[in-house]
Amino acid sequence: MSLVGKIVSAAASSTTRFTTNVSRSTARAVVAAGSTPSSKGEPSSYSGKSTTIAAGSSKTSFTALPTVFKQQRFMSGFAAGPGTEKVPSFADYTKERSQDSSRAFTYFMLGASGAVLTTAAQSSVHGFLTNMAASADVLAMAKTEVDLSTIPLGKTVTIKWRGKPVFIKHRTQEEIDDANGVNLKSLPDPQDDAARVQQPEWLVVVGICTHLGCVPTSDSGDYGGWYCPCHGSHYDVSGRIRKGPAPLNMEIPEYVIEEDKLTVG
Repeated sequence: MSLVGKIVSAAASSTTRFTTNVSRSTARAVVAAGSTPSSKGEPSSYSGKSTTIAAGSSKTSFTALPTVFKQQRFMSGFAAGPGTEKVPSFADYTKERSQDSSRAFTYFMLGASGAVLTTAAQSSVHGFLTNMAASADVLAMAKTEVDLSTIPLGKTVTIKWRGKPVFIKHRTQEEIDDANGVNLKSLPDPQDDAARVQQPEWLVVVGICTHLGCVPTSDSGDYGGWYCPCHGSHYDVSGRIRKGPAPLNMEIPEYVIEEDKLTVG
């Protein structure tokens, strides 16, 4: 191995100080070679630190520097060579964001659907209630007016109110006295006659038997009031049940008497 090769090899392996005896011309050549750049523009792998030349020989000291252009540079991060590019994955970072976006969209759709359903239900209920509301003619039929002056004493008139028969009886004084003289303890449904009339001479009752809903016959029965032929219930002139399967007295509707005008309902 030549001297220059030894010098270069020693400089590349480590930083080493060494001493050699060479001729003056050789020393100059070495110094010149160390200071001359290479043809490729690369810096020299060594540089002389001190030179001492004596007569007939020279003693040269060199301090070898580690080569820079021969070392592989390791960069933190990604490889720099061709074909070694590594695209980073951000799946772990974007996964949670994607889930949050999906959850927000789901909540939005649920809220929108709920609002639509609520509006539809409100409209349906409003329409249903509007259709169920009574019209003006139905409300007019809910009340029935009767001229009492046209009903003779001792007679019973039947009118229709809300699809039901209503008995209006113009009672005599004898009938009034009989109704008031009844022992209440003997009645299946005890009720005083005065509690069933507004004026003693006028009795107004719904003409339906309280047993099974039949319509009793007026001015008949054992007590001079009404008789139900369906199952044999007898009512007196106050509309109270006196005999038979009916459990209750006949119903008293809501009504008002003003002079000779009766308004039912």
